[in-house]
Amino acid sequence: MSESQHTEYKRQWKDDLLKWLCAFANAEGGTLKVGYDDQGQAVGVDQAGKLLEGIPNKVRDVLGMVVDVNPVMHGTLPTLHIHVPAYPYPISYKGEYHYRSGSTKQELKGAALDRFLLRKQGITWDGVPVPHLQASDLQDSTMKRFRELAIHNQRLPETIREEGNPLLLERLRLTKDGYLKRAAALLFHPEPDRYVTGAAIKIGAFGKNDADLLHHDEITGNLFTQVETAIEVLKLKYLKARISYDGLYRQERFPLPMAALREAILNAVVHKDYATPVAIQISVYPDKLMIWNPGQLPEAWTLEKLLGKHASHPHNPDIANAFFRAGLIESWGRGIERIKDACAQDGYPTPTWALEPGGWWVTFGYAPEDVTPEVTPEVTPEVVRLLTVLQGEMGRQELMQCLGLRDEKHFRQYYQQAAMAFGVIEMTLPKTPRSRLQKYRLTEVGRQWLAATHKPAKA
Repeated sequence: MSESQHTEYKRQWKDDLLKWLCAFANAEGGTLKVGYDDQGQAVGVDQAGKLLEGIPNKVRDVLGMVVDVNPVMHGTLPTLHIHVPAYPYPISYKGEYHYRSGSTKQELKGAALDRFLLRKQGITWDGVPVPHLQASDLQDSTMKRFRELAIHNQRLPETIREEGNPLLLERLRLTKDGYLKRAAALLFHPEPDRYVTGAAIKIGAFGKNDADLLHHDEITGNLFTQVETAIEVLKLKYLKARISYDGLYRQERFPLPMAALREAILNAVVHKDYATPVAIQISVYPDKLMIWNPGQLPEAWTLEKLLGKHASHPHNPDIANAFFRAGLIESWGRGIERIKDACAQDGYPTPTWALEPGGWWVTFGYAPEDVTPEVTPEVTPEVVRLLTVLQGEMGRQELMQCLGLRDEKHFRQYYQQAAMAFGVIEMTLPKTPRSRLQKYRLTEVGRQWLAATHKPAKA
């Protein structure tokens, strides 16, 4: 017999084993069998009669709970079976919280401990009240936009137009005991990272490997803004569309369906474990796009259950409710199914999901015809002109002269700053941006863009 989620073997009793009993109580319960080797073979335990009386008292005094200690004889070898029920409230061992996971015991700390304590109290992370956060601190334009979406999608009545923000927040169950919840800060505050570290989406374009980072962006703001901005930035700077024509009509085909990408980003934002200070990460490669979502599956769930038909079980129910009321997600646990359907409908490969410690990946592989030699951004006509005249290192006045421009403000906004935002040019003196000696040069991304789009004509 091997050890499992509900069984642990020990040769002799030591008071340190109270940690194992604590772990069983905080998980699904289990049995600690004393007087056995690691393979579950009985070897006998010393002073079984004395322990039969002493162990229950120690458990009661140190852990504050009750267990059953039963003697079991294997021939002439006495053993003890200590049965521990699952407790509905947290059990601590001298201020430490231990938890049984599989056949191992772990001490809970940091974000894992926060999740455990909240779960035992029937509270989710996004439902915790936030002191000093007021309705007046929230972004009125976002709340107005939310109202319009909820009414348009018939998820809330038209009367919410006349309701003040405090009443709308109550309707969305974003208040508790006179305080706003963490979910309210993430959904409607203009700077939620003031309250929640890591509430952001990071996007990076990579070349042939992870060490070859070409350019990157960090998307912040409330969660509604993050979703919209991330999709627009990906389309503008990271995903190169193939252009074709149906008669007079121009058609664009991105390397993955935008409906599936949108659904995947929505899933990541709604289900992220915001107790961890790690941002959602979107990595764009020449042949695939990968989304890393910090989080964990519901207790006792497997990857197979996640990918199959299942009921909705959001990690952040208050956040999920707001996105549902806005009409951005469904409430049937169909997010993955919708992603697969969007890919199949437009003839794209089916994405894959993989669990890792601390989160999971969803990977969109590109069809062979959609693979690009390198990740290159779709730039504006003004930036194209700038890239074609930039030779080596050039200053602002020199560039304006080559472009035939006189309006410095126009040059700065539509040429210089736009090109830097696309990651195709960089300053030679980035630490002193206003230096009179400042010049500009192509980045590796800029050189790749020129090589891909301005190939020399064949002789």
